[in-house]
Amino acid sequence: MKRKRNEQRTDKKHKKIGWFLTLSAFCATVILLCQFFVKEISFGEEKLYNNTTINGINVGEMSKAEAENAVLTEMLQNKNDIEIELACNGQKWTLLGEDFEACNNLEPVMSDIMSYGRNGNFFQNIRKKKEIEENGKSFNISYVNIFADLDEKLDEVCQEIEHEEVPASIVFKPEQQDVFEVDIGQSKVIVQRDELYKSIAEALSMSNKVKVEVPIIEVERNIDIDKIKNSVGERSHYTTNYSKSSKERKNNIKKALSSFNGMVVQPGEIVSFNETTGPRTEEYGYQNAHILVGGKYVDGVGGGVCQASTTLYNALLLADVEILSVNHHTIPASYVPLSFDAMVSGDYADLVFQNTLETPIYIKTFADDSNVTVEIYGQKLANGEEIRHKSQLMKVLPHGGDKIIADSKGQYANKIIYKGEYYRERYPREGYESKAFLQYYKDGKLVTEKEIRHDFYPAQNGVVYEGVEDAADGMTIPASDIKIVKPQKVTPQTEENVKAKLEKINPGQYNP
Repeated sequence: MKRKRNEQRTDKKHKKIGWFLTLSAFCATVILLCQFFVKEISFGEEKLYNNTTINGINVGEMSKAEAENAVLTEMLQNKNDIEIELACNGQKWTLLGEDFEACNNLEPVMSDIMSYGRNGNFFQNIRKKKEIEENGKSFNISYVNIFADLDEKLDEVCQEIEHEEVPASIVFKPEQQDVFEVDIGQSKVIVQRDELYKSIAEALSMSNKVKVEVPIIEVERNIDIDKIKNSVGERSHYTTNYSKSSKERKNNIKKALSSFNGMVVQPGEIVSFNETTGPRTEEYGYQNAHILVGGKYVDGVGGGVCQASTTLYNALLLADVEILSVNHHTIPASYVPLSFDAMVSGDYADLVFQNTLETPIYIKTFADDSNVTVEIYGQKLANGEEIRHKSQLMKVLPHGGDKIIADSKGQYANKIIYKGEYYRERYPREGYESKAFLQYYKDGKLVTEKEIRHDFYPAQNGVVYEGVEDAADGMTIPASDIKIVKPQKVTPQTEENVKAKLEKINPGQYNP
């Protein structure tokens, strides 16, 4: 019995020894295999796998440095063949390889290629290595990796495309019936630069000549076109008649007013009539017509321009635009009430106004064969508000009758020679003291009235020339048909008659 137990113990001991020897042999085998494969892997990390290509170049069994040098050499040789066409919203830009500075940024890409098939577990790497060597593996490196200044050149293109928001605005079209349009402006545009760079890099990894659409973002806006258009409207208009004027005078009036047609006057801006119209010369398109000089009318280039300035002046007043400078004539104009004329002269008189509103004003002028009109647009007057003007005759200033002057210089020798022969150069004219008022109405009721002018139109004596030679004995001088006018006497009835005349119609005899 004891002998049997000893034999069993011996058998167990022998079995344990056998298992130990078997396990030891297996471990040794694994260690040998691991050493073999580790050796193979260490060699694989140093060389690219067989059958590997980069940009079509076979780099199998090359080190990273060798492969990088081969690829870089090829890319630099082909650099001048590169052509990048960028497009955005109908615009195009072309970047040529020859315009780029060269550099070498291949190392990070080469490191990624070297790690391909080596970043899995032991058995995955073995399978990937075998797959590459049997079937091949191609890599493409983009030419962006050899362009040193690509970012700078792309930034130049992006700056042409990108812009800040341009708000919607009013566009003044005075030649149209609907004088205002809305320019919707522009949305803010941003180039997606990272996406652009990525698209170029991907395209250049496949071809030397590429076309890329520049990716952009347009920031959305809400535009109320009707609200913008309704923010402006007509503030005033004024018309004067020139139907009886000569064609030359009409030309001058229309020419002067055309300088203001379409004008946009910004808040705070000051405008001069004389500076805007320029010199009244034939070179500027003005013609000869009657002008007032020293209380009488003579021919001169630019005659009639004062009717243009007067029409504009009255439209500005009714639009509540501030007048900085205005002058009245020596003789009242027929086309406006007293104290509402605006005489201009390139030498000493100007019409100057300023936009004191918080928004622009817009000026439209037009004419037909009978009338000239100025319209002022801008921020609308409040509902029910209206501006009117009022002229008030304060006093009639009597004239001194005719002044008889001997024609000693023979100025009118073809008309008069002898004493008792008369030639009238000018009739006497009565003068006026007058005031101008602006009246502000609300819903048809006068709210306030302010005086804006107090003028004196001086009386004018008549001028009659008489011959200077004595008649010969026996010569009879025919009676002159010139009636010498005596100094005027002004009575209350005279002033009432003048007021009635002025209220009915501006005196036609004052129109040149």
